[in-house]
Amino acid sequence: QVQLVESGGGLLQPGGSLRLSCAASGSIFRLAVMGWYRQAPGKQRELVASITRDGITNYADSVKGRFTISRDNAKNTVYLQMNSLEPEDTAVYKCNVAPTPVWPWGQGTQVTVSS
Repeated sequence: QVQLVESGGGLLQPGGSLRLSCAASGSIFRLAVMGWYRQAPGKQRELVASITRDGITNYADSVKGRFTISRDNAKNTVYLQMNSLEPEDTAVYKCNVAPTPVWPWGQGTQVTVSS
């Protein structure tokens, strides 16, 4: 069973940057389309970015131009570089298969953007 471990979140001011990481166990990671999801209190979970095994990316309009998803298949890791962060980006961020998250969720990493 695949396990997902997210890290890299934090508290920062608007305009700041963060890089999130998600490490997955299991070689099946290399075959999967991976995505970063986020959920803010009182809001539905949102898929913000996805990347195919060959590196083709897709972004939600809300993060396009500010976030960059990447992956290292040798390390079974997917990343999310977040720039120009806004208070609206505050959420718990988690990774999983995209667009349908079929693996057990990790604990996620909290990103809080506040002045």
